[in-house]
Amino acid sequence: ILLAGLVVLAIANMVLGVFLRYAMVPITDYLNLTPFRFFWVEELGEYSLAWLTMLGAGIGLAERAHFTLRLVAHHLPLQVQRVIHIVNHAIIIAFGLLTAWYGGRLVETNITLISPGLQISLAWLYASAMVGGLLIAVYGFAMAIVEYREIVHERGDEIGAITGAGD
Repeated sequence: ILLAGLVVLAIANMVLGVFLRYAMVPITDYLNLTPFRFFWVEELGEYSLAWLTMLGAGIGLAERAHFTLRLVAHHLPLQVQRVIHIVNHAIIIAFGLLTAWYGGRLVETNITLISPGLQISLAWLYASAMVGGLLIAVYGFAMAIVEYREIVHERGDEIGAITGAGD
């Protein structure tokens, strides 16, 4: 719902920006009125797209909606594939934590700066990287745990089959 709201906000903001630029500016010029200031539209679009991108990346990871290229791994044994998936998730976790850390540093650096159009702290813009990075790391960790449990479960089944347990 949050992502849908951000998409609607970004689209409505773009439509409003186009309307103000190509309809209102000529009207105010023609009527010799004070021009309508709408430079805040670009900043609102920037903020909404930054948050949409970072939250969407985390949620896309949780939903396994990201593109994967399977060239070699699917030919390997299932256990090896699972280990590759865990290593992949470890890399994703590291990327998410790095993004969150740098996002936090940007928030600290820019917390006192005010955006000229919206008159809000620039920290809100960079907080999207921090929150999105944390989401990526948390979802990556959760997916790595799921993969690890599947490996342990399969090994338990193999041991049970060898020893005849459960017969």
